[in-house]
Amino acid sequence: MWSCSDSMCKRKNVLITGASRGIGAATARLFARQGWGVGIGCHTARKKAQELAEELRGLGTQVEVYPCDVSQGEEVQGMLAAFLRDFGTIDVLVCSAGIARQELFTDITPVGWREMMGVNLDGVFYCCQAALPEMIHRKMGKIITLSSMWGQVGGSCEVAYSAAKAGVIGLTRALAKEVGPSGITVNCVAPGVIDTEMNRHLSPETKAALAEETPLERLGTPEDVAETIWFLASPAGDFFTGQVLAPNGGWVI
Repeated sequence: MWSCSDSMCKRKNVLITGASRGIGAATARLFARQGWGVGIGCHTARKKAQELAEELRGLGTQVEVYPCDVSQGEEVQGMLAAFLRDFGTIDVLVCSAGIARQELFTDITPVGWREMMGVNLDGVFYCCQAALPEMIHRKMGKIITLSSMWGQVGGSCEVAYSAAKAGVIGLTRALAKEVGPSGITVNCVAPGVIDTEMNRHLSPETKAALAEETPLERLGTPEDVAETIWFLASPAGDFFTGQVLAPNGGWVI
């Protein structure tokens, strides 16, 4: 049976998938600065995840790393079990793990389609299903999923990505209705073009053009998105559920 000191019981804990870099890492830093216990979910970038954990432990809070392929349900169950052993409770789940790929629709292979759905949509399903029993037992908790503006309106040459991210929005809205009576909120953040490693393939000229097309005339930063996630996780977001917040600089209105 897990037990805790008064200080540990009062501390809140967050598990963030895809937290080794980009939006996930910025989110982990923000929660750690607020004194939360932080679980860093990662898959391929394990060295970066460990380096981030060491950085955040310097802030005086508990930080643990959980290698996991979110497209595999058994691995997700193992990650949640390990997180609960280490932290005791999960107050917020942030489903940030994702992949992107630009290609013509006619070039999408069944394997590529399945990979896109597996990480971006199945991963959210597995993580939510693994986290909810503990949240329902306590009748409290918050789930924050990550979609994209292309999940809202669709993106040319990103059909598989757009379909997966649109699925995340549908899952979020439906799940919010289902678990609301249990005191759990479920919301979605749908970023615009964010200057992260996921977009490192874009040339400086392309990035400049994208910034010019954005009404605020700049690309978003991981910190912009992290602040939106923090808002939903904080008391200020307590009466939000089933919503899609879109830090996109005005690209999609």
